[in-house]
Amino acid sequence: MRYRHRMSQAVRVVWDDALVSYDFGPGHPLAPVRVELTMALARDLGVLDGVGTTGCVPATEDEIALVHNRDYIEAVKNVSKDGRPDLRYGLGTEDNPAFVGMHEASALVTGASLAAARAVWTGGAEHAVNVAGGLHHAMPGAASGFCVYNDPAVAIAWLLSQGATRIAYVDVDVHHGDGVQAAFYDDPRVLTISLHESPRTLFPGTGFPQETGAEGTAVNVALPAGCGDTGWLRAFHAVVPPLLRAFAPQILVTQQGCDSHALDPLAHLMLSLDGQRTAYAALHRLAHETAGGRWIAVGGGGYELVQVVPRAWTHLIAEALGRPVEPSTATPDSWRTYVEERTGEIPPLTMTDGRHPQWRDISEGYDPADAVDRAVIATRKAVFPFYGLDPMP
Repeated sequence: MRYRHRMSQAVRVVWDDALVSYDFGPGHPLAPVRVELTMALARDLGVLDGVGTTGCVPATEDEIALVHNRDYIEAVKNVSKDGRPDLRYGLGTEDNPAFVGMHEASALVTGASLAAARAVWTGGAEHAVNVAGGLHHAMPGAASGFCVYNDPAVAIAWLLSQGATRIAYVDVDVHHGDGVQAAFYDDPRVLTISLHESPRTLFPGTGFPQETGAEGTAVNVALPAGCGDTGWLRAFHAVVPPLLRAFAPQILVTQQGCDSHALDPLAHLMLSLDGQRTAYAALHRLAHETAGGRWIAVGGGGYELVQVVPRAWTHLIAEALGRPVEPSTATPDSWRTYVEERTGEIPPLTMTDGRHPQWRDISEGYDPADAVDRAVIATRKAVFPFYGLDPMP
């Protein structure tokens, strides 16, 4: 396919060093060093050569209020002044510790995703990436799951306010994209698709196939713990491409949490870096096929801070730029030195886990004894009829 062999048209990689201020403190799993190391790797590998990065400004209160309640925004601002918790709004819990500057840091992350959305909506860019974003658990009136403001939901709501009428959101984080789903559950203009570990074994406990929204625009693929590249990619291709083709979005927004990796300490899926990279390429193709090339990608979860996140999201940035990194590429000596100095950990040597993911398309046969196939069919039965699609292979 032609775009896989050329640099994509104008691409915005949104970054500001101040984005690392979204920091819940020492020992918290969502450590900002993960995005710091990602951007350092992308630069040292030459991924950003000739491209650079685009800055951002904090989202305004009015922009945040496209999704979040005004009283909640005021609560975040008050907590931000002195770091005193307000548990009525989920601020100051173990997952979401209170910290001074919380509002400003969260607004900047949201502003970065808005910058990506503006670039794509106005035609300034074909694709845009904000690896610091993807805080998909935040609810209109409460913080949740390491997320204070729901930047992908705010970006989608802003696009709707500008006149967009069909937006597809695909979430590949290991956790259910509950906050984004909740924001648009009854809005037929937004198709939300989330592939995640089963809510029976992982936070936030939602994301069952039966959660379909008013018109089948909420789609949930709940995968069994232990699912690896083969099963995950089989499920992805059985659900995502046919729905995107049927929905025909104007813009594709993707949340690229990489906590589905086998090394991630907070979940139980078993993907490799190579499986994740394969998914990025598939989403890139689908953006061109179904959304006229308009693609906004944000980060998300990912708690193996050195071995996984920097390599995964460097692959994501390179894919969006239309010049993917060869998996066998060695990580630069300069980056390895920086990782050791910054974290004390031994960095990965190459941009691959040494896997070569393959999967069998579900059209070749359905195995009712297989847990992944059962999950896929449950989702297809729940939503495919809304689109005139046959749920059975």
